[in-house]
Amino acid sequence: MDKLQQHFIRIRKLLDITFFRLLFFFVLGSVLFSAMYNNVKPEKLELSLFSVAEKTIRSPGTVEDKKSTENKRKDALDQVQDVYTLKKEYTQNRVDLITSIFQSAIDVNNEMKEELKKLAEQATEDTPIKEEPSAEDKVTRLKAKLTSSASKDLSTQILTALVQANNDDLSIARDMTVTAINNVMTKRISADEVENAKKRVEEELKYTTLSESLRMASIELGRYAIIQNEFYDPTATEDLRNQAVESVEPVKILQGQVIVEEGELITQDIYRQLKLAGLLSTEKSFKPFIGLIVLVTIIISAIYYYFYQMKSLPEKRQTYLLLFGIIFILSIFIMKIISMLQIFNFAGIGYIFPAAMGGMLIKILIDEKLAIFMSIIMAICGSVLFNEGMAGTLNFSEGIYILFSAIAGILFLSKKNQRSKILQAGTFAALVNLLTILALMFLPNGQYSGVEYGYYFITALVSGIGSAVLTIGLLPFFEASFGILSTMRLIELSNPNHPLLRKILMDAPGTYHHSVMVANLAESACEAIGANGLLARVGSYYHDIGKTKRPNFFIENQMHLENPHDRLPPDKSANIIIAHVTDGSHTLRKYHMPKEIVDIAEQHHGTTLLKYFYHKALQDETAIKEDDYRYPGPKAQTKESAVVGIADSVEAAVRSLSKPTPELIESLVKKIVADRLQDGQLNECDLTLKEIETVSHTLCETLKGIFHSRIEYPEMTKKKVKQA
Repeated sequence: MDKLQQHFIRIRKLLDITFFRLLFFFVLGSVLFSAMYNNVKPEKLELSLFSVAEKTIRSPGTVEDKKSTENKRKDALDQVQDVYTLKKEYTQNRVDLITSIFQSAIDVNNEMKEELKKLAEQATEDTPIKEEPSAEDKVTRLKAKLTSSASKDLSTQILTALVQANNDDLSIARDMTVTAINNVMTKRISADEVENAKKRVEEELKYTTLSESLRMASIELGRYAIIQNEFYDPTATEDLRNQAVESVEPVKILQGQVIVEEGELITQDIYRQLKLAGLLSTEKSFKPFIGLIVLVTIIISAIYYYFYQMKSLPEKRQTYLLLFGIIFILSIFIMKIISMLQIFNFAGIGYIFPAAMGGMLIKILIDEKLAIFMSIIMAICGSVLFNEGMAGTLNFSEGIYILFSAIAGILFLSKKNQRSKILQAGTFAALVNLLTILALMFLPNGQYSGVEYGYYFITALVSGIGSAVLTIGLLPFFEASFGILSTMRLIELSNPNHPLLRKILMDAPGTYHHSVMVANLAESACEAIGANGLLARVGSYYHDIGKTKRPNFFIENQMHLENPHDRLPPDKSANIIIAHVTDGSHTLRKYHMPKEIVDIAEQHHGTTLLKYFYHKALQDETAIKEDDYRYPGPKAQTKESAVVGIADSVEAAVRSLSKPTPELIESLVKKIVADRLQDGQLNECDLTLKEIETVSHTLCETLKGIFHSRIEYPEMTKKKVKQA
């Protein structure tokens, strides 16, 4: 395991170099592309024209059949009839024309009468009265009132009949003729229907009570008035044709549509459809591969960006990247192996995939956000890898199943961070798997047998429990190989039954109590500034493990015992006290404790000065070195180490007070923090002044709660009086 860890460390160091980091992402993309390549590769069939299909062939995607669409549009155009427009204004024009002819005849009669009347008034005995004007004169005058075309088209016989009739008869004839014309011309009259329309007018006027000559004149005027009123409208016809073309929906070969049944003859039309669907071996399409490359590029770019903007130390970021890559490749490998079983036509074989495994591992080892991000990626990959038997490239049901299963495991672990709860998380994921499968089965109103329901129930259970088992099995491997201190590992280390904690409790009970008090102080302070409070607590439990080697040389373990330092020179005492740091780190490494815990043990004193023994030595002799009375360090490198060191000093100082008051506690805490700042003990960690102030305030509040004033009960008072 140590050799494997060394290999991972070397790889992690290589990831610090941009070239190898890009190479790492290229490898991830290549693995992803290789895994999904066969699932997007278009199926090529060896088929020939007029051969018999050996199996039912469905379209892998939706594609437009342009030839059929064009034929359908031509049929639609052929069914469009020419548009003819009825010119209603023509009716009024012809009515007005006939009305004006009759009115002109009436006007001629009136004018002639007026002229005769005037002549009669002017006549004398010597001037005889002029005779009435002849019909020819009236016709001549009537023609003058008509348009040139009307006077030319109307016969003299008709005009004579008009001028010879009296005005009353002309009015009646006019009304009858206009009515007949209007009745006929309100209906459509095409070019070949004009003669029939004229006959209809003639029929209406044929049996009127008018005089023979006037009736014949009305009939002729009616026939003369009837003209074509329906004409071809090219604009409307073109608009109608465009509408017909636009109304034709494109003919498409739908995804999953049966193109040819098993045993059916492949006709030219079927062969053309197979070609359109890209199923013939003579056709080479690179679109699916381009699409897969784009998809993989998007996924890898998203992963790169996530780690690029991750706010953590470069060393930790590279460790997380390598860990994520291994878990990601492992998940894809398992998914690919299971997807290969689809050749045996096991329905829903993809549901057996341990979808929650990757998400739970990432959640435990790195963080929840990345775990959810990976779950989304795995859902996308699963929808491609488990597409066997699907009409399209993506199996959305499988993608939804993987996403829900993974998120279920992640969310359960977000509240239950103990390793013993992983199996429960797997059971919860199995329940979600079952509910998801039921939803996917019921939504399309599918019909399934009891055996199929049982089969799906087993796959859901195997997926959930399998995820938990694999997570439990792989977790120690990743923790040991990468030296990762997960939340669950910290919780395990905080168990009082841990051999080292039992050793502290048995060999140095005072130190054990001191460590617990420091743990309470450090955890609350770290949580106040956003640091890892659990790490600070567990680190506090082990920070003084080195005191178990010589427990009686430390004051918290000298209950009713003589202080051995009273018999030792200051330099020997200082060496013994300082040695507990190196002894502690040695012991922790011996027990293969996580590096973070060892660092806290080494750094909690930093390079501080043992003031008591240093000043004692100054009283005995003057030629001493201050460095001999300082801890070897290093200084605190992390917020957690710095807070544990402050909490350690504060707890020891406050415990030494005979009557700790809130004011005294606050003054002491500020003094200790100020001494650490002035001594440069916090120079190498990333604690800000604002955070240091928050730590001081939190420590004061916690200590005030611990050392609060207690009520002195009467029984206690009586005992004191008796003792006095």
